[in-house]
Amino acid sequence: MITFIICLVLLIAAYFTYGRYLERVCKIDSKASVPSATLYDGVDYVPMPRWRTFLIQLLNIAGTGPIFGAILGACYGPVAFLWITFGGIFMGAMHDYLSGVILVRNNGLSITEIVARYLGKGAGAFMRVFSVILLLLVGVVFIVSPADILSTKFEAISKGWWLAIIIVYYFLATLLPVDKLIGKIYPLFGAALIAMALGLLGVLLFGDYTIPQMTLENLHINADKLPLVPTLFITIACGAISGFHATQSPLMARCVNNERECRFVFYGAMISESVIALIWAAIAMAFFYKDGGVAAVLAQHGNSAAWAVNTIADTTLGIVGSILAILGVVAAPITSGDTAFRSARLIIADMLHIEQRTHWKRLAICAPIFAAGIALTFINFDVVWRYFAWTNQALATVVLWCIVVYLNLNKQNIWVALIPALFMTYICSSFVFVSNQFIGLGATPMAYIGGAILALALSAIMCYKLYSDRKKGLLNN
Repeated sequence: MITFIICLVLLIAAYFTYGRYLERVCKIDSKASVPSATLYDGVDYVPMPRWRTFLIQLLNIAGTGPIFGAILGACYGPVAFLWITFGGIFMGAMHDYLSGVILVRNNGLSITEIVARYLGKGAGAFMRVFSVILLLLVGVVFIVSPADILSTKFEAISKGWWLAIIIVYYFLATLLPVDKLIGKIYPLFGAALIAMALGLLGVLLFGDYTIPQMTLENLHINADKLPLVPTLFITIACGAISGFHATQSPLMARCVNNERECRFVFYGAMISESVIALIWAAIAMAFFYKDGGVAAVLAQHGNSAAWAVNTIADTTLGIVGSILAILGVVAAPITSGDTAFRSARLIIADMLHIEQRTHWKRLAICAPIFAAGIALTFINFDVVWRYFAWTNQALATVVLWCIVVYLNLNKQNIWVALIPALFMTYICSSFVFVSNQFIGLGATPMAYIGGAILALALSAIMCYKLYSDRKKGLLNN
C-alpha cells in the first residue's frame, strides 16, 4: 500500500512541478495566436472552454489501455507501479505535452504532417500509412472490447447488436462537427470515468484488501516467455506512454484558446490517465491477491481483462457503483474509438489537402475507413491487440524523436525527450527479437544483443540528423 500511495502522490505532484518545468522549456506564450482562432471552420477548428478540452482529451486517450493494459500489466507484479509512475511522468505526459505544444504551433496539423516537417518527407510518408493502420487497429479494438463488456453485462442484447450500435455512433462522431456530438456527451462520460476511478480508490484505501509488497521480481506465471524487458513496457502503454495519443492531440490542438492551456489539457490528461492505470493495476493485484495473483486467475478465465473488470466492479462497488464503473470502462474505449476514426479522417484529409467544411467530402473519406474497420472486426481480437500494442509504442518512439528534433532546432533542452527516445527505441527494437510476433528468439542474450544493435543503428541515424540540423542552424545564423 505504501508504494501505491507514494506513486499516486508522485503523479499528482508531477503536474505542478515537472509540468511547469516543461512549460519553461517550451517558452509558453499565452498571447501567441492559436489555430482555433486563426483557422476557425466550425467543424474541427472550434474554440472550446478549457475544462471541456481537458475532458475530451482525457477520454480521447483513455481507451481500454489504462484499464485492460493495467490489469494485464498487474500480472507482472508491483513493478508495474514503477513503469506507470515514472513512465507516465517523464515519458507519457512529456510526450503528450510537448507534441501537443508543437501541434498548436503548427496549425493543429495531424501528427503525420508534423513528422514530415521535422523528420523529413520519407518519414512523413511512412507515418501517414503507419498511423492510419494504427488508428484502424485502435478503432477496431475499441469497437470490440466495449461490445464484449456490454454483452457480458446485458445478456439480453447480443454482441452483434452492440457492435452495430457502436459502429453507427462512431460514424456519426467521425462525420459531425466536433462540438455537436463529441463536445456535448463527453462531459457525461468523463464524470463516469472519474467516478469509477474514485470509487475504486476508495475501495483500495478503506476496503479489506492487500496490495503485494514491492518487488522488482517478475511475478508473471509465464515469466520465462514474457520477460519484464521489453514485454511489460509494451503491455502497459496508454498508462505510461502511447503513440496513439499523438494522433488524438490534433483534435484538441485545434480547440484550445491559448498556449497556457496546453499543460492542463495535454500533460494533465496524461497524468490523469496514469492515475487511472495505477488504480486499476492496484485493485487487480489486491482483489486477486488471495487467489494466487492476477496472472493465475486470469489464466483460468481465458486471460480476459473484460471478465476481470466485471468481477471487480460487481464485487467491490455494489449495484450502483458497478453500473458507474462499467459505464466508465465502456466510455473510455468508446470515446477513444470514435476519435481514432476521426483522426484517421483528418490525417487523410491533411495528406490529400481535402477541405472538411463540405459534408460530402467528409463522407467520401469516412466511408472507406469504416469499411476497412468493419472488416477487421472479424479478425481474432487477441491478434489485433498484440500488433496494436507494439505499433502503438513504435509510433510513440517516432514522435519522441520528432520532439527531440524540434527542441534541437529551437536550441532548447533536448534531454527531456532524448533519454525517453533512446529508451523506447531499445524497448521496441528488442521486442522485435524477443517476441513470437516477430523474430521470436525469446529472452535470450542473442535477442537483447540484436535489439541493442538495431537500437544503436537507429539512434545513430537520428543523432547524426540532430548534429546536421544544429550545424545548419548555426550556419544560418
